[in-house]
Amino acid sequence: MIDALVSEAIALAAGPQRAVLGVTGPPGVGKTTLAEALMARIDDMQGPGWVAHIPMDGFHLADRQLRRLEALDRKGAPDTFDPLGYAATLDRARRETDTAVYAPGFERTLEQPLAAALVVLPRARLVITEGNYLLLDHPAWRVARGQMDAVWFVTADETTRVERLVTRHVEFGKTSSDARAWVDAVDQRNAEVVSATSARADRIVVNRDDDWSFVE
Repeated sequence: MIDALVSEAIALAAGPQRAVLGVTGPPGVGKTTLAEALMARIDDMQGPGWVAHIPMDGFHLADRQLRRLEALDRKGAPDTFDPLGYAATLDRARRETDTAVYAPGFERTLEQPLAAALVVLPRARLVITEGNYLLLDHPAWRVARGQMDAVWFVTADETTRVERLVTRHVEFGKTSSDARAWVDAVDQRNAEVVSATSARADRIVVNRDDDWSFVE
């Protein structure tokens, strides 16, 4: 089914302006996996540089700022990001087509944003952005949503989603018990916030073991 999703993503860029596709859904649902699969297939079809990537995670506030805000224990919640900075970067990516536009990435081993890790090259016609809060009904997040031509919401089996999150936290340094405690206390709360936004999506995409299908 990935080819059907790829075709729809490419069609977004049929107009004169560079297009932005958002991919959202709760933590652990497979947003990054889908974004990477789309980009790999589009690279094969359209050539390198035709599609670019600006993940929302690059706009995490650094731990230094989270300590200042006394929010380090809620890292990943909506207010631990910079949504207006995210919106401004997407706006630049849409408008500035004659020069490279650099964007921050997120370094999982450090759990910190990394400045200018990613680039949108002048030949890019489509930018894929993925993250939890693309459809959040909050003024700053609505500004970011306004820079996207379409947003797809990814769903998956709940047990699988939770186990993926636990595994991810263990891979990046947490003990199994600490990982499960973080998922229960932090990630699950964020997942409930994100799941409530699904009705605002342009498409629902179901992830069944990295096999993708639209909900009509």
